[in-house]
Amino acid sequence: MRATWRWVHSDLRTHRGEALFAVLASAGVIASLLLAAALLGYAASPWQRVFNQSRGSHVWLHGREGHDGFGAADVAPLASLDEVAAVSGPFRTATATLESGGTRAEVALRATGSRPPDTARPLLTAGRWLTADRSPTAATGRGAGPRDGAATPRQGGTSYRAGPPHDQIVLERTLARTLWATPGETVTVTLPGRDGPTTRTLYVAGVAETAEPRYRAGQDDGVGWILPETLDRLAPAATGQTVGLRLEDPADTDYAVQRAVTLLGAERIAQVTKWQQAKADFGGDDRLLGRIFAAFGLAALLAAAAAVAGAVRARIRGQAGDIAVLKAVGFTPGQVVRGFLLQHLGFAVAGAALGTAATLALGRAIPGRVGDAVALWPRMPGHRAAVTGIPLAAVLLIAAATALAAWRAGRVPPVPAARRAHPAARPLSALGRRALGLRLSPVLVLGWRSAFTAPGRTRALGATARLALPIALMTVALVAWSTLGQFRTDPGRVGRAAALTVRTEQPPPASFEETLETVPGVADAVPGAEFRALVPGQTGTITLRGLGTPDAPYPHTVAEGRAPSGPDEAVAGQGLLDLLDVRVGEWVRMTVGGRPQILHLVGRSIEPDHGGRVVSTGLDTLRDSTPGLRPAFHALVLRPGADPPRVAAAVATAAGEGVEVRATADPVGGEDAPRGVLAALAAVLALIALVELLTLIGTGVRDRVRDLLALRAIGLTPRQIGAVVVTSAALTALAASLLGTAAGAALGHRLVDAEAAATGLGAGVARLPAPALLAALVLATTAAGALAALAPATRTARRRLVDSPGETL
Repeated sequence: MRATWRWVHSDLRTHRGEALFAVLASAGVIASLLLAAALLGYAASPWQRVFNQSRGSHVWLHGREGHDGFGAADVAPLASLDEVAAVSGPFRTATATLESGGTRAEVALRATGSRPPDTARPLLTAGRWLTADRSPTAATGRGAGPRDGAATPRQGGTSYRAGPPHDQIVLERTLARTLWATPGETVTVTLPGRDGPTTRTLYVAGVAETAEPRYRAGQDDGVGWILPETLDRLAPAATGQTVGLRLEDPADTDYAVQRAVTLLGAERIAQVTKWQQAKADFGGDDRLLGRIFAAFGLAALLAAAAAVAGAVRARIRGQAGDIAVLKAVGFTPGQVVRGFLLQHLGFAVAGAALGTAATLALGRAIPGRVGDAVALWPRMPGHRAAVTGIPLAAVLLIAAATALAAWRAGRVPPVPAARRAHPAARPLSALGRRALGLRLSPVLVLGWRSAFTAPGRTRALGATARLALPIALMTVALVAWSTLGQFRTDPGRVGRAAALTVRTEQPPPASFEETLETVPGVADAVPGAEFRALVPGQTGTITLRGLGTPDAPYPHTVAEGRAPSGPDEAVAGQGLLDLLDVRVGEWVRMTVGGRPQILHLVGRSIEPDHGGRVVSTGLDTLRDSTPGLRPAFHALVLRPGADPPRVAAAVATAAGEGVEVRATADPVGGEDAPRGVLAALAAVLALIALVELLTLIGTGVRDRVRDLLALRAIGLTPRQIGAVVVTSAALTALAASLLGTAAGAALGHRLVDAEAAATGLGAGVARLPAPALLAALVLATTAAGALAALAPATRTARRRLVDSPGETL
């Protein structure tokens, strides 16, 4: 064992550069994997991210309005409870209705100060927080407003109100998106006052995100923050109190709620909201993203391990002469194996420690979303497991690859000259000779031969395949990025053909559809109705929709089969097909309001709502079983290029009073964060590809030293020899990028569709990146290969080549 340690020490002193590269390569890969884990947690756990950043409350207690609720003094004892870490509030609240551009939403107005609270602090995503400044500039956030006494109508999405005072409001993000309200615009608030309903215009100062349940029409009210003096001016008939509790241990939620309710009095509390409800609300539509990100994490780990293992095997192959000498002086195969294992395990452990320390210490300094993810990561669940598990898993995979390479090293014969008795290089192929005869550049011909037809072709192909693996994963990331992008740019492909929904308080007149279709930007107004239905056996509920008529059919996004055109025909989402275990072409039976409904499934549609458990038929089919059925809403299909907020405002004006225009819900929540995380993951994979590329170039130069001697002997200049090395690396990178993009596009398309089908959305949503983007990826990889080969090529061209015994071995 002592001899093994002495050899390991001597080898490290002799090959310091290679040892340093092995450690840095391992550190870079481990750091990449840890950054990827932080990014995955950042994107796949949106509620946890917002909760940690805002120091959110686990429990919200909403008191009754007026004298029936609790007062501010009653809340003080809550801070003394052992389970409570901090208290947010109490805040005076009032229930009101907000309206903007014909869209109405229920909101809980929450009075707070000009400084956000420390606990349950709203996170501004746009605009600014409330201020006591009443100047037009402060009120609008967009520079100076109109002169006092001048009124400017709502145009281009911005409006101003004449004269001070400028009452302000900060809207919760989902509420603002529902109202199409952005900072600088106005909303109308209506609430019951002491002398009757009060209507007032509020300026939207900002938009914020909070870890409370999101706004859902008809279910959960949104949240709007206003100044206390603004609430006083609105003069509500009665106000309540809302208080948030941040707990020491989330597991004690139920017990803490019981103690708080007992302390305040159950009769004084109108509603209790727990963090589990908010988390379920945030994560209800993230299953597709979570599954895709989990697959990315596993694939990135395998790609990283393959890259580092390739570097280890290349280094061991390069020491074949040293191994033969060790065998000649008496080293046993077991000693050789143990020596390489100890050496490279040490490299892997040192690299893992260096990469982990660098990520935790310096990762938060990275600009953009990556730095934000690393800074937040320590407060995310599973942080410790990831910090210890990822490096450990990578080290184990590297150890497995090193063990195989070390076992091969133990089988190296002590007389390596016998392995070189045959010629080292094959003759130039007929194609190469013909290319030279056509006066093609010798650099290009020899570079092609060096990359694809030189000795060790099997090893070169294996290295090319390893380089293609991270490129394929980058292409898969681009497929997912493009797929998520179409939810916003082309919603018709993902089951969102109708951008707006119009509902009326009273049954609309017969000419209502014609009125809607005359609005500029509206292509079609499709009547519809929606019901909850029981599946056979009454073991679950599904959503039954009646959309369109024979004269105005709804443009379903049909991925399989065809759209319904006759009586009793319907299309269903993938979630419903899986729930009932049926296929397109079968008949299904359900119960609607105690009446049976039998439908023939003629197609499968993309359904982003209700987990895909939706069946859609014509409105006339439902009228057969329910005579006199009136449309409950109208789905508006807009013309290409139409702006939904402008069209909604025009519809509200044309339809008159009692009409509510609502935007169709965005399946991905209207966020760009997942796409940004995918872009960051692509950058992480690019780093892994760079490690593999550097290994491939270094191995190729070392294995072809004798070929370079021959090129010098036949008259090539040092510059031409360097150009051959660069050309060989560029062609190898080109081949790997072509292979990786082709395989990644096919794999990404199938992966996204498979995950979409598993979540109920249904296959058929995957979208390949633009050809220009794939071409840019191929060109960037090729250029990176050429640039990475410049330094080795320069050293090789300047090297004094001597056919020494060391080169022969």
